[in-house]
Amino acid sequence: MDGEILSEALFELIRRAVVDLPGDVELALREARDNEKNERAKTILGSILENVELARRESTPICQDTGVLVFYVRYGTVLDKKLVDESIIKAVQKATGENLLRPNIVHPLTRVNSNDNTGVEAPIVYYERVKGMDYLEVTVLPKGAGSENTSTLGMLDPARGVEGVEDFIVDSIKKAGGKPCPPTVVGVGIGGSSDKAMYLAKKALLRDIGSRNPDKEYSDLEKRLYGRINELGIGPMGVGGDTTCLAVHVEDADCHTASLPVAVNPQCWAARKAEARV
Repeated sequence: MDGEILSEALFELIRRAVVDLPGDVELALREARDNEKNERAKTILGSILENVELARRESTPICQDTGVLVFYVRYGTVLDKKLVDESIIKAVQKATGENLLRPNIVHPLTRVNSNDNTGVEAPIVYYERVKGMDYLEVTVLPKGAGSENTSTLGMLDPARGVEGVEDFIVDSIKKAGGKPCPPTVVGVGIGGSSDKAMYLAKKALLRDIGSRNPDKEYSDLEKRLYGRINELGIGPMGVGGDTTCLAVHVEDADCHTASLPVAVNPQCWAARKAEARV
């Protein structure tokens, strides 16, 4: 695999992610605007959609917070990980240099900015081996700080059951209020361990709006949560209204008998993501 070609492909992937909102998200926003009864909320949704169209037309970032870039790399039997890592870093640096990305990455204690969105473990890259795959598949998820800062993790008492899980998730969104820039896509991770649940909650944001968890128990939970969260009345950007979330996506893993990890990771209305195959 040619590193320069891969780096250019990844640069284009980043560009597409930050300037072109996915069709499923835009459609959900249009439906929310058309069905919204609160006039202030309807106006805000209309402004959001105008912004989406302008960003696409002018090839400029949808939001000034271009976020932390999270890459998901899926591959088959052969992978030159060093080459892929280097290509990702080059693409991120180029995107920052061309003002597609705001320099967001800093040392967590000194707050010194790297000025190119790279650093220790930055950008974030997850690798997944898929048997039989004869190509490289890369998905990038720009994650803004406003929504990321409202993420929550609960190590629940298993005795709380499904009702306790539901209440924890709804309460998390209620406490977040307008901070994650709703209407959000709510990513939920249930099970595994504390770190696995958080990973699943973010990975859930990669799913298309309208998709369902294949397990009926979780699919039914997604539907109930969607209804309860929108009944909170937080509305677009927290001004009130019928649409607080566009979707709820639950990903799951089996867990220890004495444990019940539940993670919530909201994504702002600018639910950006892009995928490419090499």
